[in-house]
Amino acid sequence: MTSPETESPRTPSRPVRRADWRGQAPIVAVIALGGALGACARYAIALHWPAGPGGFPWGTFWTNVAGCAAIGVLMVVITDVWVAHRLVRPFFGTGVLGGFTTFSTYAVDIQRLVDGGHARVGLAYLAATLLAALTAVQVGATLARRALKWRQS
Repeated sequence: MTSPETESPRTPSRPVRRADWRGQAPIVAVIALGGALGACARYAIALHWPAGPGGFPWGTFWTNVAGCAAIGVLMVVITDVWVAHRLVRPFFGTGVLGGFTTFSTYAVDIQRLVDGGHARVGLAYLAATLLAALTAVQVGATLARRALKWRQS
């Protein structure tokens, strides 16, 4: 009987080198900066458009829909049109728009509605947000492509 060590040679795990971290540091930094900006914008909307007890969380709903539409536009612009700097997508896509859209608040809103005896509103919110967010990405991308095609004509 052979041991696993004799059957296949073990390769030592490669230690993380300083050069690897330095290459990732700018990406992490722009994601953090963009995320802070997006989260602050989302928080401002939540302050100005709070949901009442048992009410449909319109502020979070429209924040997510608008953010998803912007993600659709951004992806078209940086993939089909513009050769963007390597930090543009992490800054705007993951950072700003990732911090702006808030699916964690969406989940908490649903839980609060259900726990507060407003299951129908919670389920409507769950379905409406999912459908509207996915539609918004598609509409944003489609409109961006049409606008760019019209501009090139």
